[in-house]
Amino acid sequence: MSKGSRAVRFRGGGLGLFIQSPLHIVGTAFLLFLVYVAVSNIAAGDYTLRQFLQNLIFGLAQGSIYSLIALGYTLVYGILFMINFAHGEVFTAGAYSGFFTMYTFAQSGFLQENTLIAILLTFLSGTIASVMVAVALERVAYRPLRNAPRLVPLITAIGASITLQQLYLRLFGASARRFPDINLYILPDVFTDLECRVVDGVEQCLGMDIIGGIYPVEIFGIALRLRPISFIVFFGALFIMWALWMFIQKTKTGRAMRAVAEDKSTSALMGINVDRVIVTTFILGGALAGAGAVLFVIIPGNGQVNPLMGFFPGIKAFTAAVIGGIGNVPGAMFGGLFLGVAESVGPSLLGISNQLRDVISFGLLVLVLIFRPTGFFGEVLSEKKV
Repeated sequence: MSKGSRAVRFRGGGLGLFIQSPLHIVGTAFLLFLVYVAVSNIAAGDYTLRQFLQNLIFGLAQGSIYSLIALGYTLVYGILFMINFAHGEVFTAGAYSGFFTMYTFAQSGFLQENTLIAILLTFLSGTIASVMVAVALERVAYRPLRNAPRLVPLITAIGASITLQQLYLRLFGASARRFPDINLYILPDVFTDLECRVVDGVEQCLGMDIIGGIYPVEIFGIALRLRPISFIVFFGALFIMWALWMFIQKTKTGRAMRAVAEDKSTSALMGINVDRVIVTTFILGGALAGAGAVLFVIIPGNGQVNPLMGFFPGIKAFTAAVIGGIGNVPGAMFGGLFLGVAESVGPSLLGISNQLRDVISFGLLVLVLIFRPTGFFGEVLSEKKV
């Protein structure tokens, strides 16, 4: 391996992976038990292909939001080797900003008259708010501790998270705020039998509501009820993740970020402004969290904004980053999608209450840490750490 190259380290392999310790044996037994329960439910007809497809589509949409948030954790860890536990509160800032923007548009009538423009401006508002909070965190809480032992920034991040939660609580109150209902109709000439109503004695069909609508669809002969917003969120998040990957791989700033992740001192000697690169990293992470927050609250059923709302998405996104491989950008993308699908498919597949989906998420984290401590894709490490 040449000096300065990057390597992906994986531990274990083959059958040895399952017999390295008593903990591996317990984990293997538990995993086999889950497989047995799932197969039994499928064989008994308690879980059908229709349920799987319905849950899979929703899980991909939810998982894509986890991926956007997880990328913020991964980017910061890749540069500073610290976990930004206040990232969930960066997400909350975007949700609140998006709520107030959309609420203002709804009250003024702008949302009803210019729905698409209102949504785009809401995304812009949420992204800017999250970026501002992320940059303030880096400048106030993390930069003064950059050369401190790694435990100190970690404790500071937890403190910053609690501080931001209390700040939101004082500013906005403890009551949850409901995101305004959004309806965006498209292609009335194509979908001539959807969203029809009588106005002044004349029937008008508005087309497909791609935000709030839910429609019967037949796929492979299986009748499903799907929300177009699930596909919009999924493909929108994929596009954002692709754009981030291209930015990191193809741009001068992206190359500087990779260089700083390798060695800050050497990068500084080569003329790279390390502080600027770190701020850029927080800007990217904040923008992703803000976009994810607006996507999250737009989905019908998720539109409750409160001061503590970022905690569970933040923890889930951190879990996704660990499952995929902390510090690994493709790993964070995969981990979020994997976790979203597991949360959605797992409860009905195992025959348990949907309220136990969090147990499935963190149970998967434990299993991954047992069998693959560096995640599915492996933690990206510099040569000096291998």
